[in-house]
Amino acid sequence: MRKLSREQKRDIAAISAMRDEDIDLSDMPEVVDWSGAEMGKFYRPPKKSVTMRLDQDVLDWLKAYGKGYQTRVNLLLRHAMASSMGNGGAGKTTRGPRKRSRVARMIG
Repeated sequence: MRKLSREQKRDIAAISAMRDEDIDLSDMPEVVDWSGAEMGKFYRPPKKSVTMRLDQDVLDWLKAYGKGYQTRVNLLLRHAMASSMGNGGAGKTTRGPRKRSRVARMIG
């Protein structure tokens, strides 16, 4: 995120010193119809730094698509997690994993 300019900092300080009822909101109409709102659209789960050991060919495949291979790993794992939880990839999971497949039991 870009740093605030001196003018922006000054404006913020001036507004924060005002009482709520003294702030002019006439150019910002109140939203009364929230029917088109999307729940969780801007939610991003917190990130945790981890160390993973990947097979070289897997890493090469991920990096072959360009920058952002760690983001791709996260997306692939999130998709696998959502599929195993049966929620179709929608955000937070609410139940434990389903019965493991034969392949999943073989690999660990």
